[in-house]
Amino acid sequence: RFLEKVQALHQDPEASVDNPLLAFSLIKRLHSDWPNVIYSDEATRNAQGTGRMLALCPLCHLGQEIDGGARERVEKQGNGWRSRMWGPQGKEPIRAIAPRNFIYTAPSPHLLAPLQHSTLASGRCCAAPQVAYDTGDYYHSIAWLEEAVSLFRLSYGSWNPEDQSSLEDALDHLAFSYFMAGNISHALSLSREFLRYADPSNQRVSRNVAKYEKLLEMGTGATATPTRSCASAPAGRCDWQGCHGPPSAVPPHALLGALPPQAAPEQLLHLGCSYETNGSPYLLLQPAKKEMVQVQPYVALYHDFITDAEAETIKGLAGPWLQRSVVASGEKQQKAEYRISKSAWLKDTADPVVRALDRRMAALTGLDLRPPYAEHLQVVNYGLGGHYEPHFDHATSLKSPLYRMKSGNRIATVMIYLSAVEAGGSTAFIYANFSVPVVKNAALFWWNLRRNGNGDEDTLHAGCPVLAGDKWVANKWIHEHGQEFRRPCSADPQD
Repeated sequence: RFLEKVQALHQDPEASVDNPLLAFSLIKRLHSDWPNVIYSDEATRNAQGTGRMLALCPLCHLGQEIDGGARERVEKQGNGWRSRMWGPQGKEPIRAIAPRNFIYTAPSPHLLAPLQHSTLASGRCCAAPQVAYDTGDYYHSIAWLEEAVSLFRLSYGSWNPEDQSSLEDALDHLAFSYFMAGNISHALSLSREFLRYADPSNQRVSRNVAKYEKLLEMGTGATATPTRSCASAPAGRCDWQGCHGPPSAVPPHALLGALPPQAAPEQLLHLGCSYETNGSPYLLLQPAKKEMVQVQPYVALYHDFITDAEAETIKGLAGPWLQRSVVASGEKQQKAEYRISKSAWLKDTADPVVRALDRRMAALTGLDLRPPYAEHLQVVNYGLGGHYEPHFDHATSLKSPLYRMKSGNRIATVMIYLSAVEAGGSTAFIYANFSVPVVKNAALFWWNLRRNGNGDEDTLHAGCPVLAGDKWVANKWIHEHGQEFRRPCSADPQD
């Protein structure tokens, strides 16, 4: 059965990789379904069939990648989560990527042929959040489980048994997820539905119902943990009341609530396009093409900042040195699940192209980029599902390793898009409620610090997951020392 299933899905090899949903299903089969086949008694008795399956699955080693950083890449790519990363207009990202017929629009029409609409069935919706559920990331499992429950209710009794999922499973997992998210009343309602329609004799769920009712009567929070449908809760994780999340220390539900409204038309008067020289002779013959994206925080996009040849040179220089990206954690730097990418650092002596790029950024910003007033050029590659959750570029603690340069905090950021992205990859400014799409060869500039030296909280931003293709960027972080006369303080202490 598994062999026939794989053969049917691989009539067009390119579609299985280019379509985000099919890519997620492919890796899920290799990581979860395939081991169940090769270690089953049935496969052991049928050596010939097993041999044919092995010939069809040369990528089985991908399972080892999933258990590391690629696990989060694949899972988040497949889920397409996080409306806060989907842009301010993205109200329902789950339904946008998990409908009955997934229609993908992109500049490259070959990504999804007209007759190959990818259906994310209810069983797949239930499988998609499994990693999030197992690791205690209940906030993100809720959205997908809600979609799974909806699909199961629409097609009850007609799903494929090989999906190894059911309405009962989805209700059970969803109830516990809502409890851990603090919504006890909804957890109680779902558990009662489970007992009424699925398994009235289930003792574990019955005990959970009693606990939920007692907690609601007492009017207290989640003080008594119900029993999960899996063996035990994962270590090192907790609910949102004490979440150890990204550096912003803001739980995702807080980021998604009460976003500021979009700017009114009268507030958009200062937004527009212009040619800029910034008073630099370097830009006189070829002014920068500036698009003002936002006034507060100050964000500008400079089109055609580099050429295709320069972008390819920078990617070629960084390629051999790419390693898993790290983030600042206290006084150290370490890998983190909320930043999935690879990066490398290039000095200005690496190539004349890098040196010329430094001069161009200095002319554009009017800032001093000589060491130690600016960091080396960081080149970052985000693969399929690569992302960076909400964070600040500037340090929020005096113990941050950023201060080891002894040149102050990061006053500004220049981020250059070295490649186009077929889907996803936008830079979303969370509190300011806007996003900037990937524009090949353009440079995005913003101030991280106010003129008084305090961090600008409106610069909290995230790199949206890459849903198709890959994303290359080059970051230049400029520090505040050396800029005293280039960006002086103002008379307003609040500025």
